[in-house]
Amino acid sequence: MKKLDLKKVTQYVEENIGDFHSKRLEKVNSIKLHDVLKSKNPYLFRAKNVVTASEIIEAILSAYISSGEETTFGNWLERLAIFINKSVFEGRKAGVEGNDLDFDREGKRYIVTIKSGPNWGNDDQVKKMVTNFNTIRKRLKTSGAKEEIVCINGCCYGRSNEKSEYKSNGDYYKLCGQRFWELISNEKDLYTDLIIPIGHNADKKNEAFKKSYGELVNRLTKEFLESFCDEKGAIDWSKLLIFNSGTTETYRKAPEAEEKKN
Repeated sequence: MKKLDLKKVTQYVEENIGDFHSKRLEKVNSIKLHDVLKSKNPYLFRAKNVVTASEIIEAILSAYISSGEETTFGNWLERLAIFINKSVFEGRKAGVEGNDLDFDREGKRYIVTIKSGPNWGNDDQVKKMVTNFNTIRKRLKTSGAKEEIVCINGCCYGRSNEKSEYKSNGDYYKLCGQRFWELISNEKDLYTDLIIPIGHNADKKNEAFKKSYGELVNRLTKEFLESFCDEKGAIDWSKLLIFNSGTTETYRKAPEAEEKKN
């Protein structure tokens, strides 16, 4: 085990945080109005008495982009965790799909699946994780591993049971936030130390995003007005519902669809 060099962690973060911001920009620049409208509930907007195109666009984009950012940043945090663990415990990528980290500490073999936060999946996804843990546990025992094998669901933020009680009938531990970062780094305060380098030049990196986001709002609002509003500017809920929920045949027969063909 080596002592974690926080300067190297800071350097890694500053050199790689741009990947997250680049992917945010790519996401924004690739968004199409019809793609996001298909996944939203027009009845909800109507029930809330939404009357402007801008309200609908802002509501759609807020949820759509927020969800994408959670995933993108979660993946970035996972890579940071692996870098840190490798620096301290010479951790390596686990040999079974779905498991992210494999390292030895104090005579035990740790197999870790890294997730962004504690509420990351449904029952089927959790069962799949347990299956992956059991697979690698059997594989290691078959290959002659002598040390105790400890399976961990590590979450980059949030809280977990202070007593580290086993979950899912003893299949794995769930460690979140401070306890996860301490496990992989042997540094109790790492979870707070990380906040400084992660915020490095955040204001400058977000300027390009804000500019692209503003352009996207304007573009999608314009497209919505042209496609789903009448001549007076009122939302045509029938058009919106036909596009969102109608059968393919119904949509093809809609007046606006005929206009697009001509």
